[in-house]
Formats: sequence, structure tokens, C-alpha cells
Amino acid sequence: MIYVSLVEILTNAIATAGFLRANAFFFGGIILIMFLDFLIPHNYIEEHIEKRGFDKKTMRAGVLIAIGLAIHNVPEGLAVFVSSVANIRLGLSLAVAIALHNIPEGVAVAMPIFYATGSRKKAFWFSFLSGIAEPVGAVIGMLALVPFLTPIVLSCCLAAVAGIMVFISFDELLPLSCEGKGSHIAILGVMAGMLIIASSLHLFQ
Repeated sequence: MIYVSLVEILTNAIATAGFLRANAFFFGGIILIMFLDFLIPHNYIEEHIEKRGFDKKTMRAGVLIAIGLAIHNVPEGLAVFVSSVANIRLGLSLAVAIALHNIPEGVAVAMPIFYATGSRKKAFWFSFLSGIAEPVGAVIGMLALVPFLTPIVLSCCLAAVAGIMVFISFDELLPLSCEGKGSHIAILGVMAGMLIIASSLHLFQ
């Protein structure tokens, strides 16, 4: 996501919208997602679960996590939509990256709900409802942006998407992957991922 955002998305946005305008939207995207992150903290299981079995606090924690993730997922869905409009290959790459990133998020919602209720069905549905916010974000983007999608507007939206993706990568994915004693392995994984994306961009350009 970092490589695609900086090398592919932002570069193309600069080429169409200009350096200053594209970078203004890039950092605007960072500020937007940062504001959402501060407004509704993106809390994970270990910050909430009190391992005491069936209790209201754990249930409330699971619900709050689900709501927070749902709100965070809306701009991610918008990002996939805007990227796909510009380049379907780019949109698919982002969709796969975000889908992988959503696996631990789904677990983060399902586990406290399951511990609080003992119901796998409730755990599944809360997790599903938080994830469905992404296609909702894509639909919102389609309805709101399609009438105004000139090349300049599309490029500015893509620059903002790049900012959102970079923030998510540095704020959530990298810290999570570097936990414990595997930080060097995680960084090697980042480099390997960048190499794979660079190779695919070269092969399919």
C-alpha cells in the first residue's frame, strides 16, 4: 500500500493535477483519516477484552470496536472505488491489500462479542456489519463523485486516497506487524511486498 500510494497513485495525481494541488490533497487525506482516528480510536482486542467470560463490559467493548471499524472502513471503500475508476488494476491491488488488512479487524470485532455472548452467530454478524461499511463507502463515492469526475477531480481524489493509505499503513499495519520480536521480519516483508508490487507494475503496464 505504501509503494502503490507513493509511486503509482501520487505520481499520477501530480502529473495531472500539478505538484502543489496533488500534495495538498495527499496531506489532506492524511489529516482526514488522522482526525477520524483521534475522533473514534481504532482499538483492538487486547485494549478492551477483560477475560472474565460473559459480561456487559466486554459486549460494550465489542460493539464500540465494531462501530469504530465501520466508520474507519468507509474511506477505505471510497479509496478502492476512486482507484478502480482511474485504473482497474490499481483498484484490485488496493482491494486485495485492504482485504488482508481487514482479517485481524474482523477478529477484533468477533472475539469480544463471542466472549460476551457465547454466540458465534452474533460474533459473525457484528463482524460482518462492520466490514460492510467498505462497499457502502464505495457506493457513497460513486453517488457523490461520478457527476463531477473530471481528470483533475479524479487526480485530487487519488492523491487524498494515497494519503489515507499511507496513514493506515504507518499507523496500523506496520506497528501491528512489528509487535514482539519479529520487527526485522516484518520490515523484510514490507520490502518483499514492495518488490512484488514493483514487478507487477512493470509486467502489466
